[in-house]
Amino acid sequence: MTHVRFVAIGDSFTEGVGDERPDGTVRGWADIAAQGWADATGQPVHYANLAIRGRLAWPIVEQQLEPALALRPTHLSFNGGGNDMLRPGVDVEHIADAFTRVLRRCDEEGVRLIVLSGANPSARLPLGGLVQRRGDLLSDAVLRRIEGRPDVVRALNWPDAELSRPAYWSEDRLHMNAFGHHRVAARVLDALGLEPPAAWWTAPTSAPVGPRGLAYYRRFVGPWIRRRITRTSSGDGRAAKLADWAELSPR
Repeated sequence: MTHVRFVAIGDSFTEGVGDERPDGTVRGWADIAAQGWADATGQPVHYANLAIRGRLAWPIVEQQLEPALALRPTHLSFNGGGNDMLRPGVDVEHIADAFTRVLRRCDEEGVRLIVLSGANPSARLPLGGLVQRRGDLLSDAVLRRIEGRPDVVRALNWPDAELSRPAYWSEDRLHMNAFGHHRVAARVLDALGLEPPAAWWTAPTSAPVGPRGLAYYRRFVGPWIRRRITRTSSGDGRAAKLADWAELSPR
């Protein structure tokens, strides 16, 4: 049996922002899914994660895809476009073309692609209606790119109404918390034909109340606007989360 070698590329969604450990490092759905993969199969899984927060879709492809493929994985996961959707003048078809590039390169290298759509934060965001419309268009465009490809693993989170509940989100309303990341990890394992722990699918019925009104804008929206004005990114100066293989043994 060929050992699974799973590499993830992407932005903060795949890096795991919102699912912070006590020491300040982040975990996230990809870490959780990789360990769950080992647990479900009873076999070690080699896991790497090149994701960096703040990255747009095409920079993810241009900076992370080839280093990921150079590791010679059996499986590669890709998600991108969440940061693009928050920018003015976004070209949804251009973002979707990034998925086409990733699929082509995976085909050339004999790697099985896992495509994820991000969770939908629009219900609680400023300009949420705009984010919802763009996310719907991007989801449709990506699905067209992988139409007729049953070999592509689909872990589609954008249509998941349950995942949009506040209980799955961190205080910034833009990144999932630990419950959200576990639900996404459960969906990835399910899409692979594996059985995730049932508890991963659910969150409490209520959520902690984060800052509201001006306090929310000062803490989260203001810094985001400053980064746009100064053309900086939350990922500036950050290296890949896990640039080489880590071996995860079944628990």
